[in-house]
Amino acid sequence: MAAQINPSILSADFARLADEAKAVEGADWLHVDVMDNHFVPNLTLGVPVVESLARATDTPLDCHLMIEAPDRWAPQYVEAGAGSVTFHVEAAAAPVRLAREIRAKGARASMALKPATPIEPYEDLLPELDMLLIMTVEPGFGGQAFLDIMLPKIRRTRELISKHGLELWLQVDGGVSASTIERCADAGADVFVAGSAVYGAKDPAEAVRALRTQAEVTTAKASWACDH
Repeated sequence: MAAQINPSILSADFARLADEAKAVEGADWLHVDVMDNHFVPNLTLGVPVVESLARATDTPLDCHLMIEAPDRWAPQYVEAGAGSVTFHVEAAAAPVRLAREIRAKGARASMALKPATPIEPYEDLLPELDMLLIMTVEPGFGGQAFLDIMLPKIRRTRELISKHGLELWLQVDGGVSASTIERCADAGADVFVAGSAVYGAKDPAEAVRALRTQAEVTTAKASWACDH
């Protein structure tokens, strides 16, 4: 599949979210970071803002829930208009049940792993998911430096996806930029969350196009894509 670029509104101007969404209309998804100041030490936005944003843009919303009790709250984000909802496995009480509920409500189900969480214990859960998110920084704040030590984990995850013959998207989030996206794509990622690399650019839409081109050129030469 082609590389997908999901600009993160965590790096956008929260006072102008509708305009900021329009500024990246060529993006595949709009990444919405939901933080509750409990699971992560930061507070961002919730269901009402997602509802408003869904009405303000035709770009589908990719909601990343960095919150406690996602089993309780995640379905509400589907109802608010999210096309994809990501919960953290570290916070979920029943990840399989939650993934099935998200899918049943009509959204793509995604599971996120913090940097220190290994993928291997969750191999059997992969068929229940539409996307897996490997965090390449500690969740909670934008603008952090990319953690290169996550690249082997991305490769191992891609190998597990291939092993089971799954059509599972592999997303990376944290420090993704023109200087790091090629390493991520070569390791096996195909969905890229970019915050400051997009919204910090003079032309956010052009930044999206440039990042997508970088990722696609790298993917075309990557061993995992050639084997797929």
